[in-house]
Amino acid sequence: MNPPPLTSGASMPSTPNGTARMRWRLAALAVVLVTAALLLHRLDAAEVCGANEAIEGIFVQQMVEHGVLLFPLENGSAPMYKPPLFHWTAAALDRIGGVRKVTAFNLRLPSALYAIAGVVLTIAFAWAALGEGGAILAGLILAASYQYVSEGRVGRVDMTLTFFETLALMSCLWMLPAAPIHERHELTIHDVALRYVFALALGLGVLAKGPVAIILPLGAIVVFLLRERRLRELRDLFTPGSLFVAIVVSLGWYVACAMGRRYGFLGRQLESENFGRFFGALGFMAPWYYLKPILFNSVPLSLLVPLAAAAALRRPADAAPPASNVEVRQIRARFDARLLATFWLLTVIFFTVAAYKRRAYLLPLWPSSAFLLAWGADEIARRSRWGRVARSALVALCAGLIAFNFIYLPRREAAGCVGGSFQAAASQINRTVGSDEPLYLYGFGDDPAPLLFYLDRDAPLVEDKLGDAPPGYVIVPESVWHEHESEALDLKPVLNVEAGGDKLLLLRRGGAIGMAEP
Repeated sequence: MNPPPLTSGASMPSTPNGTARMRWRLAALAVVLVTAALLLHRLDAAEVCGANEAIEGIFVQQMVEHGVLLFPLENGSAPMYKPPLFHWTAAALDRIGGVRKVTAFNLRLPSALYAIAGVVLTIAFAWAALGEGGAILAGLILAASYQYVSEGRVGRVDMTLTFFETLALMSCLWMLPAAPIHERHELTIHDVALRYVFALALGLGVLAKGPVAIILPLGAIVVFLLRERRLRELRDLFTPGSLFVAIVVSLGWYVACAMGRRYGFLGRQLESENFGRFFGALGFMAPWYYLKPILFNSVPLSLLVPLAAAAALRRPADAAPPASNVEVRQIRARFDARLLATFWLLTVIFFTVAAYKRRAYLLPLWPSSAFLLAWGADEIARRSRWGRVARSALVALCAGLIAFNFIYLPRREAAGCVGGSFQAAASQINRTVGSDEPLYLYGFGDDPAPLLFYLDRDAPLVEDKLGDAPPGYVIVPESVWHEHESEALDLKPVLNVEAGGDKLLLLRRGGAIGMAEP
């Protein structure tokens, strides 16, 4: 006898009434629209003043404004730090919109759209297992999560990775039945399509940020199936065709680097950015580094996630076969929660062991965490007389957090750009230095990527002595100029600007013609 079909749980019962179904769908749409407003509202409130975001912006500039789609360089020499999916997405959006100039808004737009898509995906995935109310609650939790929303407003690759890791996990769960199947059956078109979605998500994740996009989702799936004593089902997650797609998509750009002899790209991507970071080439952080981010990156929601993950990881007691739609739904929901909690735990362990750590590495946990919290709320509502009250309080909390983030985040972003404007400084420099005149940098201790982004031109670094600078213009921090002025008497200051809290001088030497003699 086949089990009854999945329905909503007891805490939020499903109804065949068409009007009620439409209300649930409208509520889900409202959550998506609120998320879109939260992410797009004053997206360009702050200029691009962080080095990491500006570096990605420079690569997007190379693609959008100069047509260098495969192997863009920072400042004419440095290869990309990450694979190009985020940058390709930005370039595609600009091409569709007829945009030919990269700004703070369209640099950040891909992250915002991937974040909105992540909320849509989370709601769609939770709809069957948690019911309409649980799915909408999961979407609200994700939209209320500070780290998720704040990272969705930054032009970096992390949200792209987050979306495709989430898609890989959730498409895997769409394929896996809650109970083991002992006889293989012929795949339907729907089954085959899901396997291609799963494979494509893994491949695009690698194209977003490298091998970690396969290591963590696929590692969590292997650990989960091993714990469930269902490891043999791992082979059923791929067809020969979908496995080929995963390999081609994930390795295609790396193969292009090798065939084009762009070994600098391969060295930075694999040796430095992936394995180098893990094993300490860029530095070491303490093993307890993530304790604070895990608990406090999205308070108070983040305080509850470890509890929900721990509850999901507990093996349920053996029970009689489900006799109702509600029981089937509960079994399905707990099954899904166990895999997502396994992914949560494995990711935390992986990056705790890694030598180099960043808070943003925890970002891919948030869609899974939103499902786990909504599942935990459903379990409490089902078992406790106060469960409905607690669930209503969680909804109210999420609404308050969304309102707070809507107001606070743009102001915080704008306040984070301290000192003089990079955009204004670059504009003054470009008015002084002709587009065909050489421009150089000297004495910058930190990466001057924000200035380069707004200059929108190459400015090679002068090595060795300032006095060795070739004819043209040189941008130098004022403090460095005072130290080296005696060795470069033929360099004359022609402009003084402030950018990012630093005072900069524009020096002129020799045959430069963009500025008359003062």
